[in-house]
Amino acid sequence: MKKDLLLPLAILLLTTQATASFGLTSNTNCCSSPKQKKLHNNGVLKLVADDALHVPKKHTQSPTSTTALQAASVATGGALASEESNSGGGTATIPNEIFNLVKNIVGAGVLSLPAGIASFGNAPSAIIPATALIAAIGAASGYCFSAIGRVCAMENATSYRDAWSKTVGEGTSWIPAAICTFKTSSANLAYSMILADTFKALLSTVGVNLSRDVVLVGTTLSVLLPLCLLKNLASLAPFSLLGIVGMAYTTLAMAIRYFGGAYSAAGGKFVADIAPALQPSFGSTGAAGVLDPKAFILISMLSTAYMAHFNAPKFYLELKNNTIERYNKVVSTSFLLSILTFAGIASLGFLTFGANANGLILNNYSNKDTLMAFSRVAVALSIVFSYPLAFVGFRDGVIDLLQIPSEKRTNAKLNQLTVVLLSIVTVLASKVKDLSFLLSFAGATLGNALIYVFPAMMFRAAVKKLGDKATASQKAEANGIMGVAGMGIGMGFVGAKMALKSLSK
Repeated sequence: MKKDLLLPLAILLLTTQATASFGLTSNTNCCSSPKQKKLHNNGVLKLVADDALHVPKKHTQSPTSTTALQAASVATGGALASEESNSGGGTATIPNEIFNLVKNIVGAGVLSLPAGIASFGNAPSAIIPATALIAAIGAASGYCFSAIGRVCAMENATSYRDAWSKTVGEGTSWIPAAICTFKTSSANLAYSMILADTFKALLSTVGVNLSRDVVLVGTTLSVLLPLCLLKNLASLAPFSLLGIVGMAYTTLAMAIRYFGGAYSAAGGKFVADIAPALQPSFGSTGAAGVLDPKAFILISMLSTAYMAHFNAPKFYLELKNNTIERYNKVVSTSFLLSILTFAGIASLGFLTFGANANGLILNNYSNKDTLMAFSRVAVALSIVFSYPLAFVGFRDGVIDLLQIPSEKRTNAKLNQLTVVLLSIVTVLASKVKDLSFLLSFAGATLGNALIYVFPAMMFRAAVKKLGDKATASQKAEANGIMGVAGMGIGMGFVGAKMALKSLSK
């Protein structure tokens, strides 16, 4: 027991030291919205920032016009159209932005990736193509994240919707706004599902056995509803780092359990404590399994996992001296670190449990495993305190889409809408129990649009508006990026089909 207590304490100390080294403060989050008073997104799944849904007022730190011709490809490392220095932007340093972007990308959604591998393989060698897919999708996602920032530089745009309005057209700007809103609702649904499973397991650890639905309703009424009814979320800012702490601890704990053989099919000390459907199970379908269309389930899940693109304008605008070169450095480093984290957790979970890897990998671990119990606590707390931040984006997005006048947005109306929306999410969470399905379907439909299709459309339109000022490389890239859009549409169609097909099992 004492040894199991040492790891969480060590993680907390290391994270605190790393935070101090990066010089983070509660003011430096690049992903939050003005309405949320620059609160941190703690990196659990993804928070659709409020500013992604609305066209904001004129930004006081608009980038200088010289960045309009500084379009460069992250993927190809193409030459900048201009070498002029841009002294505009915000106050965030590169290390600060990297920390916040990784925190924005890496969340509890990564805990479903082992099940994504298990969807097409059951032998250890399946992690080889899975790792390649994680890297390839991560690189493509990073490239499109860069493209959004470059569109903001060309058009002086201050949000995802603003970038769309200034390139594709104001009349259709409700489309990305609606998708951002629905994407946030899927995040809240995933949060509720994870909390139901996690709290049920934690209560079982102390001898309290309740049904999943009872735990879900109890958590919603006693914890989530009061938090979502708060009018000032500033008090949640101190809990910003729980997501990073939880993921760091969980990764190390999973590594310890895998390399220590505690869940080995051949006599692991915790194997007898878990249900047969959650015990390690391996077969002969390895790397070749990636040729099965079921591999698109993992690909679609990755579209959700890497989702942070609605916050790309904030990262670009708040970067100090925000030249495209410096912005691309933030993007490439952050996505590389995220790729390594995703690959590590996905591999450890799959190598431990194989074909029986659950949609929430923490469900595979024994309730008597103290080391993993701390992981459940960390993940649960981080989700609880991030839930209202995501919910505000969901609720305000619905209000915006319904075009409710500001004078009618009274506290009473907001409270009523909060109860209605939270009730809908809770009912859905009681019916949908497969987290891997939710993340793969949401990624195939909503995620692919926001990550690949829309950025490509905006970038192509922005370059077209440059006319003769556009360089030859920009024109070539504007045509080539539509291939990325086509890839996103294709992955979305097949991924959604395979996700729905998995429900019939």
